[in-house]
Amino acid sequence: MKLIGFIVNPIAGMGGAVGLKGTDGNIYVEALKLGAKSVAPEKAKQFLSNIKSEGELFILAAPRCMGENIVKNFGIEYSVVGSLGSEATSAEDTKRIVKEMLNENIDLIVFVGGDGTARDIYDVIGLKKPVIGVPSGVKMFSSVFAVNARAAAEVVDAFVKGNVDIEEKEVLDINEEAFRRSKLEVKLYGYLKVPTVKELVQLGKEPTRASESQRENQRSIAKYVVENMDKDTLYLLGPGTTTRTIADELKVKKTLLGVDAVHDGKLVDEDLNERGIMKLLEKFVKVKIIVSPIGGQGFIFGRGNQEFSPKVIRSVGKKNIVIVATRGKVSKLRCLRVDTGDVEVDDMLKGYIKVITNYNEETIMKVV
Repeated sequence: MKLIGFIVNPIAGMGGAVGLKGTDGNIYVEALKLGAKSVAPEKAKQFLSNIKSEGELFILAAPRCMGENIVKNFGIEYSVVGSLGSEATSAEDTKRIVKEMLNENIDLIVFVGGDGTARDIYDVIGLKKPVIGVPSGVKMFSSVFAVNARAAAEVVDAFVKGNVDIEEKEVLDINEEAFRRSKLEVKLYGYLKVPTVKELVQLGKEPTRASESQRENQRSIAKYVVENMDKDTLYLLGPGTTTRTIADELKVKKTLLGVDAVHDGKLVDEDLNERGIMKLLEKFVKVKIIVSPIGGQGFIFGRGNQEFSPKVIRSVGKKNIVIVATRGKVSKLRCLRVDTGDVEVDDMLKGYIKVITNYNEETIMKVV
């Protein structure tokens, strides 16, 4: 019988769809004002509903909204560890409860959250016990996360049966203030021990190398995309340097880490959130999304671009999604990935898709 610590950061990921790029600090208050909904509980439910080894594990759940309220509905044996002063949780709550779990000699900690939650857990646990993250943040550039909630359940099942390797994985520190200003400042924060099953645990984000050949490749992609843009069609440009190069070719402004809209070569709106995108979808009949996968990870949706929510993706449709990536980026990816938080939308996106890799050059990649 394995003793599993289970802790949920209830505000993780709330800044994604509303375009705030994260919820570190008190940004979640602003996210709530913009109509953000809590996404972590749903990810936690997806994780728990896919556990198959429930008879071989016992869960030590964090109290109330940090775990208990969700676990109690799944017929898994559990008890509660720690206490909460209020429903407005903080990093200090996470650290205190993880410390109590450590005192109970847990075998594994499962957390539902993002990079900020991973850093909080690292501060307490270091390399003392294995940890696996159920991805529920905005960016999730660290390599301590499963590729999605279902995969996290498979990792836990494998851990319970002893069928995993324990590897030290990177916890990354992302400056969210800089991120909101379209500056990506990432540094290594530390390492956590992670139960690893091939294809179920993600790699860390690989930075884009700004070589001249890379930039020339991006310019060739941009030239080809712009030359083939349909008239009277709204194009939603996702985050990244390759999509920024498309905006440069159009001679319009681009939010490096946000979503911008162009129509017939002109900027319609910038740094859009889900609500802003949905308003544009009501106005324009023909709409296409242009995105580039995250280097090293391969995610095209669900990491750093939650403005493209399941609702948005469903409305636009798979056939109107354009993927762009440099040859160098593609050469290091075995496949493309999606983690929208909606199982039906994820399944709709799976299968083979074209990726534009140069001027008049495409490759076929599998979305898993």
